[in-house]
Amino acid sequence: MRARLKARELTPVRDRTAQIRPDDILLFCTLRNEDVRLPYFLSYYRDLGINHFLFVDNNSDDGGDAYLAEQEDVSLWTTKAGYGDARYGVDWLTYLQGKFAHGHWALTVDVDEFFVYPFCDTRPIRALTDWLDACAVRSFGAMLLDMYPKGPVSDAAYARGQDPLEVANWFDPGNYVMSRNKLLRNLWIQGGPRARMFFAEKPKKAPALNKIPLVKWRKPYAYVSSTHMMLPRGLNLVYDQGGGEKTSGILLHAKFLNTFHERAPQEAERAQHYKKGQEYQSYVARHGADPTFWSQWSEQYINWRQLEALGLMSKGNWA
Repeated sequence: MRARLKARELTPVRDRTAQIRPDDILLFCTLRNEDVRLPYFLSYYRDLGINHFLFVDNNSDDGGDAYLAEQEDVSLWTTKAGYGDARYGVDWLTYLQGKFAHGHWALTVDVDEFFVYPFCDTRPIRALTDWLDACAVRSFGAMLLDMYPKGPVSDAAYARGQDPLEVANWFDPGNYVMSRNKLLRNLWIQGGPRARMFFAEKPKKAPALNKIPLVKWRKPYAYVSSTHMMLPRGLNLVYDQGGGEKTSGILLHAKFLNTFHERAPQEAERAQHYKKGQEYQSYVARHGADPTFWSQWSEQYINWRQLEALGLMSKGNWA
């Protein structure tokens, strides 16, 4: 009901959903003023095997909406409504997912998130979804892995169309803690560079890193909090419950570029993100939103096999 009400806030700019075929893999995303990131984002996911993109643009003024409207595999809606009032965009996407994703594999990511899964360097995403279908698995988990440069974030100059991992290719190989949500049965993962730099004195308030980005969508499904957890709650069982390893992935989070240094104060003032922008306020209050995350324990990203060896993702029994 909430999503249907929030659908009234959406205005179609380019609706190409008639092109969607029954077996297409779809990507859903909300964004605001991310034009600089869009060319590489689209290229990355096209190469991975996404067939159609469904975007909600939240009142951008940097030209990104016009760029998206020109893309033949993109359907675009726009809204001037409050991002926070729509549960940080979840309500808008829930409506679109219910209308267009039923029976499809749907990948829901932010424009600074890059999905990595076992064998992604040699197998398209359809190989993963076909295997998940064969195993009768409906959802696939991925931990958010914050990527950062070696020096100050403000020095990580990013050019439009560039692979952001050329600029920010370091990460924390450890320093992660997990707990279980007894009500919804999902794992809650925290830690990494944001926890140690911005939330050292209040680690329980650090951002959640557990995500369920890939789902074989059905109309009753819904994300509860961003893509951290879902209803029905059985979709949250994306990690093995018996102490073994279940196939899982990673979302490489390329947030910390020079654009972050410029944008964090704006988002802190807008107060449209979780808890009225509390996270962005912490960024600005500490290090002036220009931290140097790199330490002697940082590790430079190579590939998914490296992440599996570190225990951050698993190929499970997918061979």
